[in-house]
Amino acid sequence: MSETILDVNDLSVTFDVMPSGAWPWTKPLKLHAVTDVSFALKAGETLGIVGESGSGKSTLARALIRMVPASGKVVWLGQDLLVLPKEAMRDQRREVQMVFQDPLASLNPRMTVGEIIAEPLKTHFPETPKAEVRERVQEMMTKVGLLPNLLNRYPHEFSGGQCQRIGIARALVLRPKLIICDEPVSALDVSIQAQVVNLLRDLQKELGLSLIFIAHDLSVVKHISTRILVMYLGNLMEIAPAKALIEHPRHPYTQALISAVPIPDPKVAKAQRPIGVEGDLPSPINPPSGCVFRTRCPKAQQVCADAKPLLEEPAEGHFVACPFHE
Repeated sequence: MSETILDVNDLSVTFDVMPSGAWPWTKPLKLHAVTDVSFALKAGETLGIVGESGSGKSTLARALIRMVPASGKVVWLGQDLLVLPKEAMRDQRREVQMVFQDPLASLNPRMTVGEIIAEPLKTHFPETPKAEVRERVQEMMTKVGLLPNLLNRYPHEFSGGQCQRIGIARALVLRPKLIICDEPVSALDVSIQAQVVNLLRDLQKELGLSLIFIAHDLSVVKHISTRILVMYLGNLMEIAPAKALIEHPRHPYTQALISAVPIPDPKVAKAQRPIGVEGDLPSPINPPSGCVFRTRCPKAQQVCADAKPLLEEPAEGHFVACPFHE
């Protein structure tokens, strides 16, 4: 059995937000971006994280590497990252890298591709000889499907898919153990999405990587994930092995997400009755009491408003936060 390399317990992220037109001495409101999320990640595993916009997926990813302040525990290889001193955290960042959503915006337009990919090496290992840096850069470019002789070009000379490959090469150059992919394919065409997802799968097998893959599209997430975590308004709704969650979703929100995935066969699509979710996403400044999904849930009852549902395990490795999951 693979070892657990990342153990997250009761991770929460809250921001202070000033009301529009408020006086300077007005007490700020609390925006609950992530609330008591817990999960574990094993070596070589891919954890997919899904949910609609505003569900806290990207905030969760940033909290894992302390890009935003958070509470709880993020235990990476036995060390709680949230309490590490600044210098010790800098060392741990070598092992955990991130690929961002907008491939072009995440690259410095004033730097060449070679300089962009080499930047992490120069930051963390400034003593590395220039010849070795150039060799590592060219090696990473080859691994992600880019010609090494393009290292003196600038990001605007590449397509969106190529820019995302550059971002992946930059994340890999330090040879990390974990890569967090924050919606890495949402800005790309469908055909390019498949290429990038397949590239990540191949790199994972070759380099022994662990992945956290965030996306809106369940059809993309199920293709790459070992397990899938479903979030809604900053809360964990369901987490299970990918196949079990897709074939037997237990939370009403997960069922609605899966029913919204387009089916290429028109006969099957016509026969399947979609599960609609009415209403808008509640404000994270004033979330509903109890289960945060109850205001849009077709199964909601009074008990859902009285207390936040606990995670239950109706099947091995399948956890769901709903008392009516059957």
